[in-house]
Amino acid sequence: QVQLVESGGGLVQAGGSLRLSCVVSGRIFLISTMGWYRQAPGKQRELVASISAGSSTNYEDSVQGRFTISRDNAKSTVYLQMSNLKPEDTAVYYCNADVPRASVLRGQYWGQGTQVTVSS
Repeated sequence: QVQLVESGGGLVQAGGSLRLSCVVSGRIFLISTMGWYRQAPGKQRELVASISAGSSTNYEDSVQGRFTISRDNAKSTVYLQMSNLKPEDTAVYYCNADVPRASVLRGQYWGQGTQVTVSS
């Protein structure tokens, strides 16, 4: 069974930092592109950052230079280090695993979400 469990959200002042973690079970981590998405109230869910199985990274423009995504394959964990946080970063952050079609477990998997609130 595939499970994604996020942690690390919370309340922080503008300019502060947080690190989100997502532990993945179910033997998909090594082959998956991992992503962090966020959804603010009244807005659509958007991709914040992603990291491929080969550790290539991609960032949404507004977080470039402030957020860093990384993965620890030995721990089946993906991280999102967030620095210089802004009130507009406030959202529920979701971990996503994109498993390739070649796998019998192919598809998209989501965590339950973790709230990040940035006060001004």
